[in-house]
Amino acid sequence: MARKNKVILLLIICIMFTVGFSKLLSTPKTVYRVYLKGESLGLITSKQKLEKYIDKKQAEVKEKYNVNKVYAPTDLDIVKEVTYYDDVSTIKEIYEKIKDISPFTIDGYQVKIKGIDTTDSNGKTVKGKNQYIYVIDKKIFTEAIDNTVKAFIDEKDYEAFANNTQKEIKDTGTIIENIYIENKITIKKDHIPINKTIYMDKSTLSQYLLFGTTKPQQTYTVKDGDTIDDIAFNNKISTEEFLIANPDLISTSSLLYTGQVVTIGLLKPQVNVVEWDHIVKDEEQNYTTRTEEDPNEYTTYSEVKQAGVKGLNRVTQKLQIINGQTTSVVPVDTEQLKAPVEEVIVKGTKQISSGYYGGGYGSVIPTKGIFGWPATCSTISSGFGWRWGTLHDGTDIAGCGYGSNIFAAESGVVVQSGYKYDNGQFITIQHDNGYFTMYAHLCNGCRYVNVGDRVRKGQVIGGMGQTGFATGVHLHFGVWTGYPYRGGTALNAMAFY
Repeated sequence: MARKNKVILLLIICIMFTVGFSKLLSTPKTVYRVYLKGESLGLITSKQKLEKYIDKKQAEVKEKYNVNKVYAPTDLDIVKEVTYYDDVSTIKEIYEKIKDISPFTIDGYQVKIKGIDTTDSNGKTVKGKNQYIYVIDKKIFTEAIDNTVKAFIDEKDYEAFANNTQKEIKDTGTIIENIYIENKITIKKDHIPINKTIYMDKSTLSQYLLFGTTKPQQTYTVKDGDTIDDIAFNNKISTEEFLIANPDLISTSSLLYTGQVVTIGLLKPQVNVVEWDHIVKDEEQNYTTRTEEDPNEYTTYSEVKQAGVKGLNRVTQKLQIINGQTTSVVPVDTEQLKAPVEEVIVKGTKQISSGYYGGGYGSVIPTKGIFGWPATCSTISSGFGWRWGTLHDGTDIAGCGYGSNIFAAESGVVVQSGYKYDNGQFITIQHDNGYFTMYAHLCNGCRYVNVGDRVRKGQVIGGMGQTGFATGVHLHFGVWTGYPYRGGTALNAMAFY
């Protein structure tokens, strides 16, 4: 029995040796192993046949994107092999495996937009996020970028800058010194997976670059009595955003009609369009007032001894504007064209008067309302209102220079004098008329009053700076009913001037 088993085993070994030897004697075959995501899908006889089969079966893709060829997925690798075995798959079998795992590709362009680091409300740096945009034709992206720039910059001004035909400033005026995209952008030709969003026209891509989405924007039907300012504010967008979303309306004074449908689009620009302007303008300089005391007259006596006359300054500034918002005002020069004449008032002092606190004459900027102007310059870099979905609850005044004087808008008591991550160095005053005013982004070491101090209208209380969440040297000036950020309501300060 044992001998019989040995014979059978010997026969099996002989058969295996014979089959293996015959394989060794056969002609080796050149085949191709297909890998997808690093995993083998099998062997095929021809790489070109698989590529042609993919192109043939994806006719709908070619029609959809108007391309001539469809390619294999980007993560597909085909490697040549030599084998003696016949375990080769059909082209169809491999194709069916591929289409269920990875998307096929077409010729196009990959656009990389490098993210820009920002600062959050807590003062921490937020790393910019890179994003990728895919287009069939490079021209689609360049034209969409051009449309985006023109959304934030007047088209005539943009064309004059681009063609170097801007008029020189003779006395006063504005010229654009530079326009650029702050983000680094790289474009490369590539095979684009068809499961990506691939833009085929500039209008759709332009909408995405402005609003961060291609979905239809919210609309509003104009009612009787509506103004552009009211519609924008009530829908929590700035007037600039409203005008960009409705390019047929060229300014806030454009006429609206009842029943008109307008777009309420919250801008979320995907790139930063930066504009640098050179501005020369004339600003009135208010005269100061000096009071002379006459002990021989009663306190009710007051007479103008010398009438005040306003002066005139020619101011040169450089403005940085990002996506339609002024982010920095840099003072360059101030030329005095006409000196102001001091006003002199004689007042009687026969009885003791009260209510005088501190010294100084206050701002030289003329005002018509109940409040005095809080700064030495009058350029408003950003007004009160909604911008980028957030309420800007004050008025930004810029161009005065670092450390320039900040004045109390009205007499009152200092209720806050300290530092906060967003406001930086700031002061809050509770006034005798019931209002509160806030002065934020003061320079370090530039808070000249403390909590509990009594200040008078026009008293120097601080210096302009860039502390806290600020993109440039400026004063954030706020007017409130009720305590700021403690149940109070922010008001438009310009309504008081």
